[in-house]
Amino acid sequence: MWDWISRLFSYIEPYIQFPWVIRHIIDIAIVSFVLYRLLLLIKETRAEQVLKGLAILLFATKLSEILQLYTIFWILKNTVTVGVIAILIVFQPELRRALEHIGRGKFFDRSIFIRDDKEPSLVIDEIVKAAQNMAEKKIGALIVVERNTGINDVIETGVSIDAELTGALLENIFMPNAPLHDGAVIVRKDRIAAAGCFLPLTENPNISKQLGTRHRAALGISESSDALAIIVSEENGIISTANNGKLTRYLDGKGLEDMLNKIYVKDKQARSIFPKKWRAKE
Repeated sequence: MWDWISRLFSYIEPYIQFPWVIRHIIDIAIVSFVLYRLLLLIKETRAEQVLKGLAILLFATKLSEILQLYTIFWILKNTVTVGVIAILIVFQPELRRALEHIGRGKFFDRSIFIRDDKEPSLVIDEIVKAAQNMAEKKIGALIVVERNTGINDVIETGVSIDAELTGALLENIFMPNAPLHDGAVIVRKDRIAAAGCFLPLTENPNISKQLGTRHRAALGISESSDALAIIVSEENGIISTANNGKLTRYLDGKGLEDMLNKIYVKDKQARSIFPKKWRAKE
């Protein structure tokens, strides 16, 4: 087969001769475009954070070589060698997802850009209002608010919505017997990105057996990312949150609002989520 392809290109080659300058421009343009699409593919996923750490590690390795810090250089060099293999193993799902995008022809799709029109206080009010209403009616709900670590891999497990976040829409999604009420809703900035999403369950063996699947899923996503998960129990209407692998229970509307304000408005680590016009005055 390869011989046949080689002969085919040998026949075509005389007809596609370009000056060397044009060849280099085409070469650089294709490589740049492919790299750009790859960066878009890993954007807002866990792989993005790992690549940033790998870039810092490579920079530190080169710097230690320049400064002739041979012991540090030897350690970093061997760490990078092992780290590349470890990345291939740990991020096997992301690599498979990238290959699937290419195979399905989605590699060249246009990106969807989400608007940032709504003030964060309005977003928080809508989430709190919906959580309180569902708690009073004992409607089970699981809302995941994305922060700095992208969770596109989780979003792709559900149904894409990309709609303005409102309390009424959240309540409609989680209504009993609704098609998407069993999964999680993913909130990205001021919009509902997807619903009916599947979350990774926590592997913590010390979790109380009284906690159901929603609480375990909320803890799981908070362990694998910096997202905040909000849970409304359908058994007793208790509002809980999961953040950094820790569960906070028995929250009222004011407690939930304070937590959202602390994390998404005043917390310096979350400021990159909102545009400058959203940032609280100091």
